[in-house]
Amino acid sequence: MEQKLLLDVHDKPEWKLGLILSIQHIFAMFGATILVPLLLNMSVSVALFCSGLGTLIYIIATKAKVPVYLGSSFAYISAVGFAIQQKNGDISAAQTGIIIVGLIYVLVAALVKLVGTQWIDKLLPPIVIGPMIMVIGLGLANSAVKNAGLVANADLRQIFVALVTFLVTAYINTTAKGFFKIIPFLLGILAGYIVAIFVGLVDFTPVTQANWLQLPNFSLPFDTPWFSTYTFDLGPEAMAILPLAIVTISEHIGDHTVLSEICGRQFLKEPGLKRTLIGDGVATAVSAFLGGPANTTYGENTGVIGMTRIASVSIIRNAAIIAMILSTLGKFTALISTIPQAVIGGMSIILYGVIASNGLKVMIEAKVDLRLAKNLIIASAMLVIGLGGAILQITPELTLSGTALSALVGIILNLILPAKSGEEGKEVL
Repeated sequence: MEQKLLLDVHDKPEWKLGLILSIQHIFAMFGATILVPLLLNMSVSVALFCSGLGTLIYIIATKAKVPVYLGSSFAYISAVGFAIQQKNGDISAAQTGIIIVGLIYVLVAALVKLVGTQWIDKLLPPIVIGPMIMVIGLGLANSAVKNAGLVANADLRQIFVALVTFLVTAYINTTAKGFFKIIPFLLGILAGYIVAIFVGLVDFTPVTQANWLQLPNFSLPFDTPWFSTYTFDLGPEAMAILPLAIVTISEHIGDHTVLSEICGRQFLKEPGLKRTLIGDGVATAVSAFLGGPANTTYGENTGVIGMTRIASVSIIRNAAIIAMILSTLGKFTALISTIPQAVIGGMSIILYGVIASNGLKVMIEAKVDLRLAKNLIIASAMLVIGLGGAILQITPELTLSGTALSALVGIILNLILPAKSGEEGKEVL
């Protein structure tokens, strides 16, 4: 039986509760959002600012009807890193490619408005979207496990901190009542952080060295006295980024399908895929314009909604505003950066698992029959290719792997395999 939401999309909680819930959403997206710029040697403060700004753009585009938070996308790390490397550290090609990706979103949204979504439904039915969501969640599992310290020659302190974070979050979510039940992730992170301090995993040096107030280090495509500059570059490095739009649009649809299941609504119909795509695309283009990474609908925050049953758009909006403010507070961003990876890992084990489980739920809700050979083959191929490290190098600059290759295989198999074959589709028992 579907659990009832504690706060629906249009509900507005009392301000103190709303503030705490907004902070919880910030914590849920923070680790992944700042990890992307750290890996690409980009500005963390810009990524944080753009995640908040992008979320506000999305909320406006969707008429405040969808509780989605946007954060830094992992899908573009390899292509963007390659573009930056080929240009000897210059981000021009990378930012140009991401801006164009945002425009591709808008073009697909226009196509949806003109001809509807039937073609998308045919390309991405539940038997494709379900495993795709599972690959997204389980594909992040290795990151969660490593952050939690569950590796060879592990630091037992790291495992202990991750375990505390995990158990506190799980225990509160399953046993707490009233106020505490709706902030399990925030309490889990606080518990893990306190334990991490006592076992010596927290270094406060960055906090003492940081300024109290400083603007994010934006990069703009024109000269200013305050910020660095890049130029529009339509070279092959930028073009190599564009095919990844297929992957992130698929992720977009998958995330909204999961959120629709959680909230008991059909967000891809109301406000509609055309509006959600425009919001995501414009947010991505604006982020790249300011020197930030590509944005994406965040599974971590969807996981928070799934666990807490709190789907208020006003909470998401306030989280976005707070994130933008916090991006200008040097001491705060430095303090957040001291949260050990073990804490993030303990929380991520739950969040990424929730994402993957919701992929299974999509197939269950759609009554996908895995006794049929076609469905079983599609799901099996997608999971093995998506999680097995498969790589298809098309050109030296363009490589499909992970979610991208898994989605492509699922789409092709769904189109070429017959719906039924022989006796009732040759059931597989």
